[in-house]
Amino acid sequence: MKYIIVLIFLFLGLSAGVIKTPIVSLDEENQTATISIDKIDIGMSGFAFHQIAPGHTSILKNVVVTDFDVESKTATLKLIEFNALRNNSLPSGKWKLAVGDTVELAFGYTRALLVAPSEEIYYRITKSVKVQWVHPDLFATVLSFRGHPTPLKEDFEAMSIASSSGLLFIYLDKKVYTVDMLSMKILSISDAPLTQDSVKLPFYSRVEEIDANWFGEGSDELEEYEPHYYELLAQNNTKNSELYKIIEAKPELHKLLDKFELEEK
Repeated sequence: MKYIIVLIFLFLGLSAGVIKTPIVSLDEENQTATISIDKIDIGMSGFAFHQIAPGHTSILKNVVVTDFDVESKTATLKLIEFNALRNNSLPSGKWKLAVGDTVELAFGYTRALLVAPSEEIYYRITKSVKVQWVHPDLFATVLSFRGHPTPLKEDFEAMSIASSSGLLFIYLDKKVYTVDMLSMKILSISDAPLTQDSVKLPFYSRVEEIDANWFGEGSDELEEYEPHYYELLAQNNTKNSELYKIIEAKPELHKLLDKFELEEK
């Protein structure tokens, strides 16, 4: 089937391997760095390592690709605080990134989570793409621990850290959105013309009920599948013209168009 071929080639392109390259320049005031690279997808995430001694490095920052200049082959990275391994009982170093330190991108892209509305769609897609799939039951458990029956961006970040997964696939209305799980940036959108006969909220899993907090964002039960995930994507991909056009074609989602920041709509 067409969607199988598309997704296989998409995955092969994204999982070619971890990208390691040195930092070319740093802007501490704006918390950005640049690297030289032939090709890179905007939205890819990873880590920045500082060499603290010969043969010893420490992760100092998360990084996300925010821009890529094709002519100069230069990518701009946003530097974000790294706290995945924080331990308040241990001292932390005061090292700073320096030009020549290493950036590692596409970490965890061989492991992925699929958010799908039904069991049939889940199994048809996961059987089509040869990747190490993290079962949605695990994500449902993470959500229950965090008290969020409605998944938030921060929940996917927590899932990425807990499972060492880099990619998130979201099935929406005969398309599969391939997303960097840490940055929630869309890497690709592929056709997947599958028949959807049912919907399991907040997504297909074998967990019958997700515990909820008493109050706060994410504590309400999810009432509709597609609107929520479209909104999640729109919030984190405000300059994605392809997503804008998809939402523009759906009158029931027009309220999301205000979230975009395109030069020309």
